[in-house]
Amino acid sequence: MHKDWPEMATELSGAIREVRLGSPEVMKAFSAMAKAATDAGALDTKTKELIALGIAVAIRCDGCVAFHAQAAVRQGATRDEVMETMGMALYMGAGPSLMYAAQAVEAYDQFAAKAAE
Repeated sequence: MHKDWPEMATELSGAIREVRLGSPEVMKAFSAMAKAATDAGALDTKTKELIALGIAVAIRCDGCVAFHAQAAVRQGATRDEVMETMGMALYMGAGPSLMYAAQAVEAYDQFAAKAAE
């Protein structure tokens, strides 16, 4: 295993709580934006989480990979859907995205295994 993605998500959640306490109004606005962006509309929430996971790979954000892989599992994304999303991320992000695509698949697999327990 390259990284422990569930542990990363847990650790980041604690750190994010600290930011929430230190900047409550900014975080309240950020949370409202996140809710508005991920609520189902023309696209369902699962599709939006797959898009977010692809963007996380393209911009090389470890924490984003952790949270959006976890959210993709929670929304019922399949491994095949994640793999197609990684194909689009690779197309858009070129070589460096390949490294993050491998990590995003690893993160998805770890969260899926935990969800199956």
